[in-house]
Amino acid sequence: MLPGPSPMPYRYARRVQFAETDQAGIVHFSWYFRYMEEAEHAMWREAGLSIAPPGEAGFPRVAAALDFHAPLRFEDVFDVHVRIEAIARRTIRYAHTITRDGVTIATGTMTAVAVRKDPDMRAVDIPGDIARRFAVWRPEEA
Repeated sequence: MLPGPSPMPYRYARRVQFAETDQAGIVHFSWYFRYMEEAEHAMWREAGLSIAPPGEAGFPRVAAALDFHAPLRFEDVFDVHVRIEAIARRTIRYAHTITRDGVTIATGTMTAVAVRKDPDMRAVDIPGDIARRFAVWRPEEA
C-alpha cells in the first residue's frame, strides 16, 4: 500500500435529519458510518464513476473504525472530508473526518476490497481506470 495523506480531501456537506437522532437528541452512532459511505459515493460520482456499476467489480467493506470527538444534533450542518489513505492492488482505504464549523466531530476509516460480482465473491484487482480517476484524492507515489 502507498503511505501518506492525499493532496486534498473530497468535501461532502450534509444536514442532520430528525430520524437520525436518538432519544438524547444526538445523532445515533450508526449514522456516522452512513455519512462516511454517502461521502465516499459522492466522491466516486465526482470522479465520473459509480460505486456499483452493473456487471463489474463490487467494493464491500472489510474493515471500519470510528472515533467520536463531539456530538452532532438535529439540524446541524456538517462536512465529511474523505481522502484515500491507501490504495493497493485490491483494496482502497478511506480516511474520513467529520466536522461542524471547524470542530472535529469524528474521525474514521473504511477499507473496501474489489470483488468479482458472482456467487463466490473472489477478490480481484482494482480496475486501472478507477485508480487513475482517484489520483487527486490518493497518496502521492512513493
